Amino acid sequence: MKGGAISPYHTMPGKKRWSWLVIAVLGLVLLSMLVPLAFLLGLHNGFYSGAHTGFTEQRGSASSRNDATLDSPLIKGGLSTPVNGLLRNLGPTLPKDVGRNSIKEAENKTTGFAVPTQVSKPPPNKHNVGVGSSAEGTNTIQVIGESEKMCELKFGSYCLWRQQHREKMKDFIVKKMKDQLYVARAYYPSIAKLPELDQLSQEMKQTIQEFEHIFTDSTSDTDLPPQVETKLQKMETIITKAKSAVVDCNNVDKKLRQLVDLTEDEAFFHMKQGSFLYRLDVQTTPKSLHCLSMRLTVEYFKTSPVDVDADVSESLLNPDLHHYVMFSNNVLASSVVINSTVMHAKASRMQVFHVLTDKQSFFSMKMWFFTNTYKDATIQVLNIEDLDLLEGQTPSHLSMRQELRVSFLSTSESRTEYISTFSHWHYALPKIFPTLKKIIVLDDDIVVQRDLSALWNLDMKEKVIGAVHFCAVKFGAIKKYLGKENYDGNSCTWMSGLNIIDLVRWRERDVTRMFQNLVQQRLAETTLGATMLTFQDLLVALDDTWILSGLGHNYGITNEVINKAAVLHFNGNMKPWLELGIPNYKIHWRKFLDPENRFLTDCNVNP
Repeated sequence: MKGGAISPYHTMPGKKRWSWLVIAVLGLVLLSMLVPLAFLLGLHNGFYSGAHTGFTEQRGSASSRNDATLDSPLIKGGLSTPVNGLLRNLGPTLPKDVGRNSIKEAENKTTGFAVPTQVSKPPPNKHNVGVGSSAEGTNTIQVIGESEKMCELKFGSYCLWRQQHREKMKDFIVKKMKDQLYVARAYYPSIAKLPELDQLSQEMKQTIQEFEHIFTDSTSDTDLPPQVETKLQKMETIITKAKSAVVDCNNVDKKLRQLVDLTEDEAFFHMKQGSFLYRLDVQTTPKSLHCLSMRLTVEYFKTSPVDVDADVSESLLNPDLHHYVMFSNNVLASSVVINSTVMHAKASRMQVFHVLTDKQSFFSMKMWFFTNTYKDATIQVLNIEDLDLLEGQTPSHLSMRQELRVSFLSTSESRTEYISTFSHWHYALPKIFPTLKKIIVLDDDIVVQRDLSALWNLDMKEKVIGAVHFCAVKFGAIKKYLGKENYDGNSCTWMSGLNIIDLVRWRERDVTRMFQNLVQQRLAETTLGATMLTFQDLLVALDDTWILSGLGHNYGITNEVINKAAVLHFNGNMKPWLELGIPNYKIHWRKFLDPENRFLTDCNVNP
């Protein structure tokens, strides 16, 4: 009995031990639930020191959680204070407004966390901005939208600058309509062949015709009719339906190739048309220069011929003066050449200019140089067609100036050079000036930048002509103009523009007769070959700094090279008095025009 009465009291210590064990297990379960909850509420941020790597780890853990858990009302709205603390620790490279924008965006997000740096499917027509950081500590801003590129938040970032200074494309709507029309034309033939898509083909045909009608009257966004946005959306919807339809891809491919071929043909046509208009502009006298010539001619006949044709024969026949000869029918170009030469001359009273022109330009030339003075220089204008210069050749066979285009087309190089050379008129110089011993021949497409008096003391070494060698083109490159004559193919050619001629040696060698014999033997259309062979052994090379050529076709000449040259030669098609002249070089030519001249003002010659 005692044993049975005592047994209940021995079981009490075991029950107490089990109750404490249950309480401990419940406590552990409760803690395991509170720790994730505290993590989600952001309470763990108080234990971080604000290091950049900590924020990266937090963002990675948050992005891996389930979206349903993050959408709970308990999590929403509780992120402003932690995010503010993190943004303050990101460093001074972040702009002030980025923090506010990121907080505002973070509060509006359903997730409650910063936008991840990579989004697979960004929402359409929205630009969401999020702030993040990398392991290297570079602060970046994510611009999610059309570009989907990462912009660095630092001074000088081009990506960020482009977003801030984005400009709307000019005529954007017109270009978009042309693109849609191009795609619609490619899909229409295949859609029209499918009976089940008859309604879609009719809508596409009607919309294509509407676009074509719009382009007949509109070339820019300002010319577009109202409600064009509706037509754009309609065309976009039709194209989307056409792309989703089951069609023969070969038909679409063929149509696209046809459109490409038509576009290439149209581009080739416009290229040929542009080339024709370019040549027409080069060969046609500008309206302003034609006006100037007509106004001067009319003024000449209003003035007393006795005053205009005053005799200054003493200076013209004096061989001790510096005589410059120029062949030209361009009043403005001749004026610039003489003005630039006189402005840089040390003694302008020693200079005498002989301008040889044709009958059509003679009166305008006379009137221009009668009404304009060039310091103390003497100027004479001669009508070369009234002179009996070359035996057996009438003036109709003679030209004022020769300029030949030489193209090098090969696998190693492709370039074009322009060679200016003497015309038939130049070979009559000894007969035109029988009393002169030495002259300098100038082209009318040059500008003088230094005093040329040093050329008169040049040792000619018993040669006839002095010129700068033009080694960019050698005799071998123009062999079709030289024929079978004996010459060295590696010899450099030379150009007119600035040439000093010893007329005494010319007469002794009878250079004019040599030239005429070569022309008659070769029957050449140009005088290039005959000129090069005539002076092959009669030329003395001048220093390269005397003249710089290529300003009428070469865009790559630097200002440093231009400033070092004594004479600038605008050989090529883009003459400085034309609208298509190279702007960077025209300023060196235009500064020798008189902006207050009434004839230039009346004819709108001055810019």
